[in-house]
Amino acid sequence: MNRRQGAEGHFGLGGGMVSRQSRENLEKAEDLCRKKRPHEALPYLRKALDLDPENLDAMIQLAFLAPNLASSVKTLENAERTGRSVLQRELGDDCFDDDGESVGNFWMLIQTRPYMRVLQALVKLYWDTGKYDKACDTILEMMRLCPGDNMGSRFSVGTHLISCKRYADALFFCQQWLTEEANGKGVPPPRGGTAFKAPHRNTMAVKKEKGYDWTPTGILYSAALASFKHWGDCEQSRQYLKMAAKANPNVLLKVLGNVKKPSGFNNSPRSPNGPEDAQDYLYLSQDFWMEPDVWNWANDNPDVKAAVLKVCSRPDCGAREVRVAEYKRCSACHLVSYCSVACQKDDWSRHKPECSEYKKRKASVRAFSMAKAVPIDSPYPMFTSDMLSAMPDL
Repeated sequence: MNRRQGAEGHFGLGGGMVSRQSRENLEKAEDLCRKKRPHEALPYLRKALDLDPENLDAMIQLAFLAPNLASSVKTLENAERTGRSVLQRELGDDCFDDDGESVGNFWMLIQTRPYMRVLQALVKLYWDTGKYDKACDTILEMMRLCPGDNMGSRFSVGTHLISCKRYADALFFCQQWLTEEANGKGVPPPRGGTAFKAPHRNTMAVKKEKGYDWTPTGILYSAALASFKHWGDCEQSRQYLKMAAKANPNVLLKVLGNVKKPSGFNNSPRSPNGPEDAQDYLYLSQDFWMEPDVWNWANDNPDVKAAVLKVCSRPDCGAREVRVAEYKRCSACHLVSYCSVACQKDDWSRHKPECSEYKKRKASVRAFSMAKAVPIDSPYPMFTSDMLSAMPDL
């Protein structure tokens, strides 16, 4: 959630732990960075930290403007130490202890939010600098502190565990988030799925398997990859792969099409299991899927081919791809594919309204995510819900 909305938009960063003047300078710097004017942003960040040396969000922004990755990591590690001291002062010395009152409720305690954002930024920088063990340890700590996972860390935990060759743990983690309690009812597993035990080798009934179309990309693909790495080519790994391919074929379209790995995360608004989610997953995981044994396993799977070989979107055509990514997609929405320019032109009058509707929805979500006014012609009302277990004093 954008910090300028929700509880922190009303009460201030960390519930008011950061001074208003420091926050205002941070926001000016962030706006300049969005406009690709980082050198103009630096004085505002320094002013923000001069006014309040405990402004962790200013430290995060400063880290990403550092001249090199080593300096960025050092800045964030300092921010983590500062944040830990701040929380021990605000919430008590036991706030990081399993038997304390805070662990398990981070993020719901508004004071913890800047610290959690520091950890999230550290995960990315540790990954970018090849410190995979540290990235993994940090993201597991985020799940321990906040099992409800308000920041969406669970979508990449499996990849981080796989990067450290912890295949059994990665599979167990994904299985915890694929249970009916977690995936269907929204009840997080113990310690956010990090109370590691041996994974099971069960498969699902076909009828039950159909209920997972909206399960997040990162969970399903990590389950398939971890199961294959741990058990080999078996019924369970093939079933997870089938479910993943059906839920978000965009991942395997890129992998089997030998498309170049993304250079970074996709910061655009998104709908569940769309191309943006696929890009984020592939940014972290594509190298693992391009390993010859994994690639051949996926490429030889008939269920995968059924999911990724597209049928021409013109209703009266019905032609099907022979090879992956053969057909061209609509450049505006990427929702439909055509076997020829002729089919695309013939179908435009039918597709135009849904294409326009998609673009309006995406523009509305983009504006909302950046704390800007939703376009006047948008038919979509936008709301935010931000629940807290501990409200700051008014």
